[in-house]
Amino acid sequence: MDALTGLLTFEDYGALVSLLLNSILAAALLGVVGGLVSVFVMTRDIAFAVHGIAELSFAGAGLFLLVGMDVVLGSFVGSILAAVIIAVGGVRDSEKNAIIGVLMPFGLGLGILFLALYDGRAANKFGLLTGQIVAISDDQLRLLVICAILVLVTLSIVWRPLMFASLDPQVAQARGVRVGTLHIIFMITLGLAVALSVQVVGVLLVLALLVTPAAAATQVTASPILTPILSVIFAVVSSVGGVLIALGSPVVPISPFVTTISFAIYAVCRIVGRRRMARHVRARTQRESDLDLHPSLR
Repeated sequence: MDALTGLLTFEDYGALVSLLLNSILAAALLGVVGGLVSVFVMTRDIAFAVHGIAELSFAGAGLFLLVGMDVVLGSFVGSILAAVIIAVGGVRDSEKNAIIGVLMPFGLGLGILFLALYDGRAANKFGLLTGQIVAISDDQLRLLVICAILVLVTLSIVWRPLMFASLDPQVAQARGVRVGTLHIIFMITLGLAVALSVQVVGVLLVLALLVTPAAAATQVTASPILTPILSVIFAVVSSVGGVLIALGSPVVPISPFVTTISFAIYAVCRIVGRRRMARHVRARTQRESDLDLHPSLR
């Protein structure tokens, strides 16, 4: 009970919010990136790839931590390397899944090895797994912002053909869309998004920002316009809300709060979606019944 009492204290909360305003703004930007990218992760059904990239991102961060270099930069290097390997390593889904399945334990094993060899602060090791956005430096924040802008600009350029290729790659290719090139571009973009999201929720829980927002949005709408908008809103609420709550806890990292908010949003959307579907089915059944009773209405 005493442990639960000290879970959330919110001591000097106003001062902490002012002090870490840059981190809150960064979390909001990362939420926008995660929300948009998660739409394509769901559409292309590559949630497994997100986890695979995150594991090699972990290895890159662990290596850079071991040799005394920037951990965030190492995370980006690992993510991009994994994304390129997955993008060019196989054509069929089974080949891609096999490559991802090989990369995941390899990256995790390397990361654990690098952390075992590192004799610095334990908090640095733990931060790779659970997120460390509250502790980012100005240089790291600048790198996050640059990469986030790069992701957003890339998505704005390729959004329509990428969505076409994601929904129906065969037809898109027949219409002259360069499906293979778009796949490589998106995988590199996904690698950047994974590296960004790892800073918020860590390697183990990265799916909370790159899968759950769009998964929740698709429960309540099928609109190609509303889905990304809702996905971004859900991701921003999860990331920023997690940071704001974590500021009031001296013992719990950000990631549990982010993932809890993200899951709660998904659960609510799923309930709303189920109820909307039930109402739709009842209305359609009633219409069919009315038409059977009054054939002249057909």
